[in-house]
Amino acid sequence: MLKVIQSPAKYLQGPNAAAQFGQYAKNLADSFFVIADDFVMKLAGDQVLTGLGAHGIRCHAERFNGECSHVEIKRLITLLKQQGCRGVVGVGGGKTLDTAKAIGYYENLPVVIVPTIASTDAPTSALSVIYTESGEFEEYLIYPKNPDMVVMDTAIIAKAPVRLLVAGMGDALSTWFEAKACFDSRATSMAGGQSTAAALSLARLCYDTLLAEGEKARLAAEVGVVTDALERIVEANTYLSGIGFESSGLAAAHAIHNGFTILEECHHLYHGEKVAFGTLSQLVLQNSPMEEIETVMGFCQKVGLPITLAQMGVKQGVEEKIAAVAKTTCAEGETIHNMPFAVTPDSVCAAILTADRLGQQWLSR
Repeated sequence: MLKVIQSPAKYLQGPNAAAQFGQYAKNLADSFFVIADDFVMKLAGDQVLTGLGAHGIRCHAERFNGECSHVEIKRLITLLKQQGCRGVVGVGGGKTLDTAKAIGYYENLPVVIVPTIASTDAPTSALSVIYTESGEFEEYLIYPKNPDMVVMDTAIIAKAPVRLLVAGMGDALSTWFEAKACFDSRATSMAGGQSTAAALSLARLCYDTLLAEGEKARLAAEVGVVTDALERIVEANTYLSGIGFESSGLAAAHAIHNGFTILEECHHLYHGEKVAFGTLSQLVLQNSPMEEIETVMGFCQKVGLPITLAQMGVKQGVEEKIAAVAKTTCAEGETIHNMPFAVTPDSVCAAILTADRLGQQWLSR
C-alpha cells in the first residue's frame, strides 16, 4: 500500500488574517460567495468582505441557516449560480464550514475556510458531516481534495469562549496516540494510504506543543489576547492535529468518543472533551507507562478537560452504561479496530473503568 499525506493547499494564521487573506484568494477566483450565520456575519463579515474587496475581488454574502443539510446546500448553490460567483468562502463554525466545502465540491469551485473558533481539527480536512433538516446525522461526504485555503484569525479566536479552545486541545490530544497506533498497525488512513514519517512527526509535534503551551494559551484566551502560546495552540489544534489525524488515522480515542455519544448525560460535552477522556482510556487499553498516563492526566487537569466519568456527567448505573458504550465503540467499521491488537467490548469496558479510577485517584492527591 502507498504512503499518503494530504493537507490544504495553503494555511494562513495570525491576528486579522480574516481581513488580509484576499491577497492570496485573488489567485483562486475573481468572485466569492461568502456564507456565515447571522452572529458570525456581524462578528467577522465586514472584515472578510472588505478585505476581499480591497484586492478587487467581487463578493456576495449569504446567510447560512444553521444546518449542514442537502436542502441547505442546494439552496445556497442556487443563489451562488444566480450571483455567478467563482469561489466559496465559509466563515464560522463547523457546520458552516462543512457546507462551504460541500458547495465547492458539487460546483467544482475553490473553497476558502475561515474558522472563528479552534475547537476541532476539522477545518483542514477533506470531508463534511451531513445532517437532516431536523439535525440528525445522515452521512459523511468524503472529498477528493482538502480546502484550497484555511485562514485562522487568532484575534477573533482569542475572544471566543475559552471552553472551545480547550475542547480543541482535547481533540488534538488524541492525535499522536492514535497516529502512532495506526502507524504500528499499518492501518489505512483517511487519506487513503499508510502514514508517512512526516504526518507522524506532525502528530508528535502536536502533542509536544500542547504540553508546552496549552496552559499558557488558555490563560491568554481568558483575557481575550493573542500571545505566542495561543498562536502555537491554534496551529496545534487545527493544522498539526488536522494533518496528523487525516494522514495517519484514528484509533481508540475517537471510537470511545463515539461510544459516549449514546449516553444522554454526555450530550452537553463538546467533541474534544469526550475525546480527551477517550485518549486516557486508549492509554489504559494499550497499557502505556504510568508516567505517560500521569502526564496526560496532569495536562487535562491544568487546562480543564475531564479525566473521570463523574466529570463527564456519568454518575448513576456506571457499569451498565459503560458496557453499552464499549459495545458501541467496538461496532464493525469503527476506528478502534485500527489498534495494533485485537480489541473487544470487554477490554474497552475495562479500560474505561480503569481510566476513571486513575482519574479519581489523580484528583484526590
